Amino acid sequence: MNLDRARALIEVQLQFSSGYNRNSVRMILAEVQKLHGQGAVDQLIRDLGLEQKFDLEPGSNFSGLR
Repeated sequence: MNLDRARALIEVQLQFSSGYNRNSVRMILAEVQKLHGQGAVDQLIRDLGLEQKFDLEPGSNFSGLR
């Protein structure tokens, strides 16, 4: 998954902002982390305001999600 696609998918999830959408975002970030590294994950978290919306912090490790 490229970063533009990940950003688009996360933006869709942000429109709903329920607990299920938070889990979906975490799964997307896990895929980004696997393919692009922690820096890309942290940038998405900052750019999309995921700290405020879903309590996801830069530096969080999502590699345990599948």
